[in-house]
Amino acid sequence: MTTLPITLTIAAAAALINVWLGLRVSHVRRRDRVLIGDEGNSLVAARMRAHANFVEYAPFFLILLGLVEASRGSESWLWVVAILFILSRLAHPFGMERPAPNVLRMAGIAVTWLCLLGLAAYALAIPYLERSRPAPVSYASSAPGGTKLS
Repeated sequence: MTTLPITLTIAAAAALINVWLGLRVSHVRRRDRVLIGDEGNSLVAARMRAHANFVEYAPFFLILLGLVEASRGSESWLWVVAILFILSRLAHPFGMERPAPNVLRMAGIAVTWLCLLGLAAYALAIPYLERSRPAPVSYASSAPGGTKLS
């Protein structure tokens, strides 16, 4: 079984962000006594949307990250993309609570999309890059007639 340290680390970070985003919604709901939906409360609506937006993007990112890592993707490249994804997902909710247009919100979603596109392109390339590599030459094979080469 292969351990996927990058994916495990980022999945744990994503789980913590998800809980944090949920707690932010709950805090405003309790404070403003909003039980269902947003009841016209713009802060509840913004926080709910930030949480939902995270849940919409994180699974696709984590699936692609895990598959590319399992397929022996470049570790340094994967770490950079994974950290950028986490930073973008932290910036986005703060931007949701500020007046539009907002650099945190725009950068958060733009970087998220770029990370997803980069991983998707990498995932699409891996099977075809593997096919184009020549098969390794083995010098430990048998010679004709069954005798071993030394």
